[in-house]
Amino acid sequence: MEYWFTAHHTEDVKFSVRVDQHLYSNENDLGRVDIFESNEFGRILAVDGYIIFTERDEFIYDEMLTHVPMAVHRNAKRILVFGSGDGGVVNELLKYDTIESIDLVEINDGVVEACREFFPDMAESLDDPRVTIYTENALRFIRHIETEYDLIIVDSAGFYGPGESLLTREFYGGCFKALKDDGIMVNQHQSPFYEEDRKETQKAHKRIVENFPISRVYQAHIPSYPSGYWLFGFASKKYHPVTDLDAAAWNKLHIDTSYYTTNLHIGCFALPAYVERALKDVEKMQD
Repeated sequence: MEYWFTAHHTEDVKFSVRVDQHLYSNENDLGRVDIFESNEFGRILAVDGYIIFTERDEFIYDEMLTHVPMAVHRNAKRILVFGSGDGGVVNELLKYDTIESIDLVEINDGVVEACREFFPDMAESLDDPRVTIYTENALRFIRHIETEYDLIIVDSAGFYGPGESLLTREFYGGCFKALKDDGIMVNQHQSPFYEEDRKETQKAHKRIVENFPISRVYQAHIPSYPSGYWLFGFASKKYHPVTDLDAAAWNKLHIDTSYYTTNLHIGCFALPAYVERALKDVEKMQD
């Protein structure tokens, strides 16, 4: 008998992976966490039926959230990460010797506990002395912080449940206030392909452009995510993500990556026409 894990992308689209074993399941007030073993994608972490990451392609997501802003800022020392209880983004950040501290805010400690057990190579980064973990709501955490961080990474599982606060004007205004004068914020921006996801992309982009003078969107191909096509947001008080990239300086660091390159960095900000139109539609609403 075959066993399949199925993630619902829309009412008419499902994404299924044949699984060998259901390794873990736990449910609390913040959601249900499941871990599966598969032949094609390795171990899969799912929350409330949505794939958060797979061992096969998590490196794409984590590298694009981390190295795009780090290659632009070049002097980021204090980092704030929302989500990423699996340790993947933190793992990439710790490749930079210049980073002094990482504050990680993960509301669901069940994710952290599960990843420590089933994804130890990723989660071990959470034990680094530079990392401090806070089990708290993102909006409550950011409210009273001012001019403290060089970089904020918003690695949310989605914009539902506890993630709904990440679509508010207050949250992004709080992130702006918490950044230093040359600070950068990046966030996962959903997929623009399916209509329901595109609406969330537009809403997040609208909130960001309301708060940041520089706001751009970039892309990556992540096979296990809805439509396989994913967007990220880059927002800054000072730096432009392409013109302020110093490719030579970043390449001299010799950081090991499997997806990100400085050539890809430049190209990933060139978006398809239908995505540009969707973003411009909400940007016009700021006029």
